[in-house]
Amino acid sequence: MKASLLLHERHQLAVDAFVEMRIWRVPEPVRGSGHDLKYALAYVVAGVCVLRYDNEAGKGDHRHLGTIETDYTFSTPERLLADFWNDVDQWRPE
Repeated sequence: MKASLLLHERHQLAVDAFVEMRIWRVPEPVRGSGHDLKYALAYVVAGVCVLRYDNEAGKGDHRHLGTIETDYTFSTPERLLADFWNDVDQWRPE
């Protein structure tokens, strides 16, 4: 079985800012993750990715806040999206 795309959305938040979210169901967990999803969620401002959640093979679930990379504890796809949008809201100017 190949990976199946579950979500691919792009939201323009400002003239120079957008969010792109992609989630796939994979036949086996990505190396470093304990679930059957592969994901890449990004917030880009003025051409720079300022926030990203992903589970790159070998690194497992993590997020990038600016230049800082931290572990992320994945629980459900719904919680993943809620946490991501919360961080986007924190990053966005008033």
